Amino acid sequence: MTLLLIALGAAAGAPLRYLTDRAVQARHDSVFPWGTFTVNVAGSFILGLLAALPVDGGVMAFAGTGFCGALSTYSTFGYETLRLAETGARSYALLNAAASIAAGLGAAYCGMVVAQALPGT
Repeated sequence: MTLLLIALGAAAGAPLRYLTDRAVQARHDSVFPWGTFTVNVAGSFILGLLAALPVDGGVMAFAGTGFCGALSTYSTFGYETLRLAETGARSYALLNAAASIAAGLGAAYCGMVVAQALPGT
């Protein structure tokens, strides 16, 4: 059952990642990977929120592992950062690495703070 919940969450997260990435990137005339940055920060916030809420294992499997796992993408972050460095945009590569780590950790923390501020948690 857990594997099915993870697969269903991933089936929702992956298309949302693709659509969000394309929509965000289309609005920026830059080599900086704004779409990937956006989905990774959003996924970090959602997972931080879920981690601090009293949710059962099924919800965490669906939303945390499946949905957030497919929504956010560490492999694409790594690839795009290396691509930036290889094409001479080293400052963007460094900015992407530093900002992604800082924003991801900050978003996860903010998600946990929001969850803790909710009544009943």
